[in-house]
Amino acid sequence: MGNHGSNLDEILAEDMHHWYNKFMRESPSGLITLFELKAILNLKGMNENANSYVDQVFFTFDMDGDGYIDFVEYIAAISLMLKGEINQKLKWYFKLFDQDGNGKIDKEELETIFSAIQDITRNRDIDPEEIVSLIFERIDVKGEGELTLEEFIEGAKDHEDIMDMLKNLMDLTPVLVIIVEGRTG
Repeated sequence: MGNHGSNLDEILAEDMHHWYNKFMRESPSGLITLFELKAILNLKGMNENANSYVDQVFFTFDMDGDGYIDFVEYIAAISLMLKGEINQKLKWYFKLFDQDGNGKIDKEELETIFSAIQDITRNRDIDPEEIVSLIFERIDVKGEGELTLEEFIEGAKDHEDIMDMLKNLMDLTPVLVIIVEGRTG
């Protein structure tokens, strides 16, 4: 993935006016659709899992569920990714992982998301099956085969190596850099 530190610093230094101009340049209507998001990120030819991951990210950021990401949702998403507290990020990860919306995540949901992220970021440093096994081995203390939000947050915070893997795997900096640089093709 490389080191995006300097780009992150630049992103954090951007002021609201600048973000607004970028947003309006990408989406003059003031609303970004799922299709437009995929075009902005130049996501073509993805496998089905990667495609559904992008859909899941979109719907997670579409906080009011209207089918669009507006400027407030856009800023909230970027702010969460860059400066969010660990609890906020873990809640967001959980919501993303919980594909069926039942309030629990299982091994299959996690593996699907991790594989999809790797398809998008091209970062294959960590085997999805290995990290999922490790997460469940350490966090699923009751051995139920699924995790609630509370179990996930407490368990992840109790294991620094799991937190590091999640941060590495869930690093959306390359996506934010594409948005900031305005690359569409």
